[in-house]
Amino acid sequence: MNNRRLFTASALLCALTLSGAALALEAPKERPILAISGKIAEKNAGDVARFDMKMIEALPQHTFTTSTPWFDKPVKFTGPLLADVLAAVKASGTSVSAVAINDYKVTIPAADAAKFKVIVARLIDDKPIPVREKGPLFVVYPFDSSVELRTSTYYERSIWQLKALDIQ
Repeated sequence: MNNRRLFTASALLCALTLSGAALALEAPKERPILAISGKIAEKNAGDVARFDMKMIEALPQHTFTTSTPWFDKPVKFTGPLLADVLAAVKASGTSVSAVAINDYKVTIPAADAAKFKVIVARLIDDKPIPVREKGPLFVVYPFDSSVELRTSTYYERSIWQLKALDIQ
């Protein structure tokens, strides 16, 4: 009986160790669409964490519908929470410098990610977002959830055509 318990405990420890290794950030298999640098502990390309769309899709997905200044009617956004993206790289900073394809930059307080359930949208109305229509990634706040969010401060933090995050 003792040998059986020892074997079971060893097997469980081995399984936990292997599952922990599987949780490490793998390298993208397709074209990277998002690079994360700065104060991060999980990296897969030198000092950077790179994500392809499949990696973004593999994170827990969330959806909300909200009005925005950029569309004439409320739009449904789907993607991982910014908080989950930051957790995937074990980010430890207090601010996030977000950069768009056209090099537009904006600083987002890291606290916003959890406080407002900000999404890194990969779908608008259940469809992938083409680059010509603010894609492939769009940082969006749930504007309709709070009057506080319906100001230029938060509209400016919603960056489309997102290509990079630098954690500071």
